[in-house]
Amino acid sequence: MGGACFTKASRRLHSLCSFLALGSFVWGYNVGVLASVLVHPGFKETLHRSDASLSGLITAIYYLGTFISYIFFAHPAADKLGRRHAAFVGMGVTCVGQAFQVGATGSAAQALGMVIIGRIVAGVGTGIISTSVPLYQSEIAPSKHRGRFVVMNHIGFIAGLASGFWVGYGMTFWDSQRGLHVAWRYSLSVSFIPAFFFLFGLPFMHESPRWLVEHGKLDEAFTTLQYYREGYYTSDEIYDELDDIERSVSLFRVTGLVWTSLFTDQSLFARMWRSALLQFLAQMCGATAMKYYLPILFRALGLSHRVSLLAGGIESTLKIGCNVLEMLIIDRVGRRLTLVIGAAIMAFSLLVNGALPLIYPNNSNPAADYTCVVFVFIYSLGYSMGFGPAAWVYGSEIFPTAVRARGLSFAASCGAIGSIIVTQMWPIGIVAIGSKIYFFFMVINLASVPIIYILFPETKGRALEDMDILFGGETPDGSAEHLLADREDDHDDQSLRRRGSPIDTGLLRD
Repeated sequence: MGGACFTKASRRLHSLCSFLALGSFVWGYNVGVLASVLVHPGFKETLHRSDASLSGLITAIYYLGTFISYIFFAHPAADKLGRRHAAFVGMGVTCVGQAFQVGATGSAAQALGMVIIGRIVAGVGTGIISTSVPLYQSEIAPSKHRGRFVVMNHIGFIAGLASGFWVGYGMTFWDSQRGLHVAWRYSLSVSFIPAFFFLFGLPFMHESPRWLVEHGKLDEAFTTLQYYREGYYTSDEIYDELDDIERSVSLFRVTGLVWTSLFTDQSLFARMWRSALLQFLAQMCGATAMKYYLPILFRALGLSHRVSLLAGGIESTLKIGCNVLEMLIIDRVGRRLTLVIGAAIMAFSLLVNGALPLIYPNNSNPAADYTCVVFVFIYSLGYSMGFGPAAWVYGSEIFPTAVRARGLSFAASCGAIGSIIVTQMWPIGIVAIGSKIYFFFMVINLASVPIIYILFPETKGRALEDMDILFGGETPDGSAEHLLADREDDHDDQSLRRRGSPIDTGLLRD
């Protein structure tokens, strides 16, 4: 869409994908603000304790919620309700979870219980949002620019992450007696503002055309494609795209494959394990720990509490620019190359952050500490141009329509497992072995480079309906083709009727 930046289709896609990114903004905000909440004196006082194991529990329990959601709730919601209605439900559940956390009170056990329940519930809601939104973006975007629009979802996440850090930093100036007691509650409550706008706007959006075709709503699918392609695609190209979607959906049904085929069919399993591994590596690379424990890491490098939060806000804000850069290049250089380069950058940054504190222990060399801070920023650059956005782009585009929600949800559940491991391991590891913990994650990033380069086929520029070619899909047998041909007799008649609709008046032509 580079040559048609000002068409109606381009404006609509950019604006709607930006709006959808509000869902990930809330997700990112809740991640970013927790980093400041965990070290806030009022929060520690409410729970009457503060240690590495408790911080790890509060952080990791959120990903238990997302894991449960990915396995049991995210894909049924996206498949039965539609992508946008699933996102609506997910945001509502997330707000309920946030309300539990904001209202945590009573004895230490009661307050901790409310925080834990709130974190699990919010995790369930986030699991639904984090899959339904990229699914929607992937399914409405033209194939040549699909990466750009799905990356916008991750830009929303990073913008929310940065906002959470900045709000946490701002609350440090509310140092009155009341502020010391309730500022952390106000920090968490801010997420209700973008959540309200997200919930208000979703009902006015069109549903995904591929979901509509899957559910037999061809007229609505045609209208939606017309809306998202106006001024950029010709009428014949829109007809062809809709025909390809219908054929892909029909062919999948004729083959008799179901969602369990993700684990039994060779072609589908080839996509399943790759998407799952990518999500797992995206968390095991160490990024989850960086998001939640960044202020703690900066304090270990000699920065004060307030300056640590400030540095976290700056780091997250710079990541927005890195993700915008990724949005502009991912459809040109491809998914695989950005993943490989990003993993290499992260591995080198982790090497520096692990080695310098061992060479200059106890903050004995300020220059070494500042170098580590710089390489935390460089690490973020690698993540923002690799695993961060590309893992979601890849997973949202490789599955057939009928199992796309299930495939992405099951893959994301492996990411949730990785997050649970990292959020438990990092704070305890820092206390037990210090900066040596960085070497563990460095090895994972180094191993990711050959794994991704050798085992992951490039998907840039491929239509969603053409992914089968990349993953060992076999040409259907004669009986399947015969059944599909019979169905296409009626399909051709429907296509002819559609071609007589008002869309053929030339409205869509440039």
